[in-house]
Amino acid sequence: MTYKSVVLGGTFDHLHDGHKSLLKAAAAFATDRMVIGITVGVMLEKKEYPDLIEPFETRKAAVEHYIQSIKPDLKVEVHAITDPFGPSIVDEDLQAIVVSKETMAGALAVNRRREEKGLSLLEVEVINLVEGDGEKLSSTLIRKRIARKLEDSPLDDSSSLLHEDSFPEGKD
Repeated sequence: MTYKSVVLGGTFDHLHDGHKSLLKAAAAFATDRMVIGITVGVMLEKKEYPDLIEPFETRKAAVEHYIQSIKPDLKVEVHAITDPFGPSIVDEDLQAIVVSKETMAGALAVNRRREEKGLSLLEVEVINLVEGDGEKLSSTLIRKRIARKLEDSPLDDSSSLLHEDSFPEGKD
């Protein structure tokens, strides 16, 4: 099934294979337009190691670059969001929301809000982000490793921790 316009949201910190799987699936569902909400501000306060979350512009650029690399003709709109809903509850043209199993409740909340506002409900497309060993990839684990590296040697370049083969999969 494809849709003219899909939406998804997340923190997209230290873009990793789990993020890419979700973005790739969303791009496959979208024929014309993909709306992406990236969390900022209060939405980041309860995250582990919030001071190590990349700046919004860095996360936005990584997401846009990745989508451009897999589906260059797709129109991509990235919004900074300070609540769990962002444009998903005001954009009349959206047709579907792409979520992971872990964020399914968020999609249901979006549809409740859309219904309250008299907007059409979104089709919910659920993507399985669990890897073969039963654990999902995690930005939290990446930030945790960076924090440990910084504690051990504050002058070291922690970017080496971001290579896919340098950390095991973990839970976010």
